[in-house]
Amino acid sequence: MDISTVAGLVLLAVGALVVAGAARRRDLPAPLLLVIVGLVLSYVPGVPEYRLNPDVVLLVFLPPLLYSAALDSSYLRLRDTARAVGLLSVGLVLFTTVVIGMVAHLMIPRLPLAAAFALGAIVAPPDAVAAVAIGRRLGLPRRPLTILIGESLFNDATALTAFRVAVGAVVGTGVGLVQAGGKFLYAAGAGVAIGLAIAYAAGLVLRRFTDALVTNGMSLLLPYVAYLAGELVHASGVIAVVIVGLYLGYRMSHYSYGTRLLSNAVWQVADFILESIVFILIGLQFRPIVLGLKGESPARFVTYALVLLLVAVVTRVVWMIPSTYVPRILSKRIRRREPVRPPWRHVVVLSWAGMRGVVSLAAAFALPQDFPERNLLLFVTFVIVIGTLVVQGLSFPWLIRKLGVSNERERYQDDLHEAAAQQAAADAALARLDEMLAESVLDVHEEVVEVLRARTERRALHAWERLGGGTGPEGEETPASLYRRLRREMIDTERDVIIRLRDERRIDDEVLRRMMQELDFEEATLVRD
Repeated sequence: MDISTVAGLVLLAVGALVVAGAARRRDLPAPLLLVIVGLVLSYVPGVPEYRLNPDVVLLVFLPPLLYSAALDSSYLRLRDTARAVGLLSVGLVLFTTVVIGMVAHLMIPRLPLAAAFALGAIVAPPDAVAAVAIGRRLGLPRRPLTILIGESLFNDATALTAFRVAVGAVVGTGVGLVQAGGKFLYAAGAGVAIGLAIAYAAGLVLRRFTDALVTNGMSLLLPYVAYLAGELVHASGVIAVVIVGLYLGYRMSHYSYGTRLLSNAVWQVADFILESIVFILIGLQFRPIVLGLKGESPARFVTYALVLLLVAVVTRVVWMIPSTYVPRILSKRIRRREPVRPPWRHVVVLSWAGMRGVVSLAAAFALPQDFPERNLLLFVTFVIVIGTLVVQGLSFPWLIRKLGVSNERERYQDDLHEAAAQQAAADAALARLDEMLAESVLDVHEEVVEVLRARTERRALHAWERLGGGTGPEGEETPASLYRRLRREMIDTERDVIIRLRDERRIDDEVLRRMMQELDFEEATLVRD
């Protein structure tokens, strides 16, 4: 790789970050602005041609993005929405693959059916980055947001497996329907097993190490380890990565406070950089793809692409309504397990959250050079990706506001639960302080005790107040060092109570993270000079 190539990549990253920063400053959806800017830049003279390398996307970008999303997800909420997530990440992906494949084959007779199904698999999985970002900013309720996140975590595995089967059928290495089903089950099952094994081993190591730099350095490598381990045995590397992220995210509260504090910052920065580059790369593919259509009829290709874009959007709407309500009508068990009927407004919002992303483009570019109608499939994929990002992405905020979908009640309930949890944790910490004072043979300064009590009581009264802590290195039992030692014991007790309340489902993971972060920050101040 020569220096000009490196310079071009650096300029691309810098430009992407500048555009994303401007979008955040103006409160605009960064993914959409990045795609549009990239599309315009692809025709600016002097801008290098950045051809999307599918191996780079699938091996470099996808694992950390999936891992970070899983790490930040709630295993408990995903478990509660497992049926809905499965219907979207598996059922909808396969349904979309078949519908788009059939329509493409009927509309373009010279396109073999297997190649048409490959196209269906390419454009089947939505990328929820833009939808989740908009949903969080506008206060989308927790359940539909969790379903969107869960769908995006697992649908790539389904789509990539279906894609490989379809491509294999075209190039002569395909398998029958039964074998394809077995291959899918093996890929998913082995991916889960590999993910659990790596996650368990990583969890043991993370509990032993308290050096935040070491643990987070390991965390940066974990998604690549999990992905490669899965792919090496022909399992789903995507599922392996997601399982590792979910497991460690659920167990994160048991690791050192430094690991948690630095992990949040590390993965926020990594997400920001990778997502910015990915979305601007999507836009930059426009000119190279159009140049590949020389000698073809532009009007015919545009017609094909627009029709299939409409099919992709409508297919999701058609699937969402019956898959949401029909199982509840047919199964008493589902009605008992899920007593609250999903509001129709939530279903409408989820139906419109089908924006496609870079995985679809990467899969399209991964098609063999001699694949039937490869240039046409690339163009159709690009139009569907851009069309859903722009049309659905720009109208998604309007739809949420128009339907009046809001998480205000959830936030109010979270405030109540957090206040109650803070009170329970503070009561336990004060009781522990009394026990330590009763057991202590030292002459504990009354000032230290009063500060500890006041600080804990203030947290119980003001759940949102971030408290400072004592400073100075630990050494001999001076009042300051005694204060730090006793306060750490109290913080550990508060953490135990908060984790127990989360495990008992009395508070949500988001509440747990906010409370743990307050305690982590305070503990961090106890060891700072």
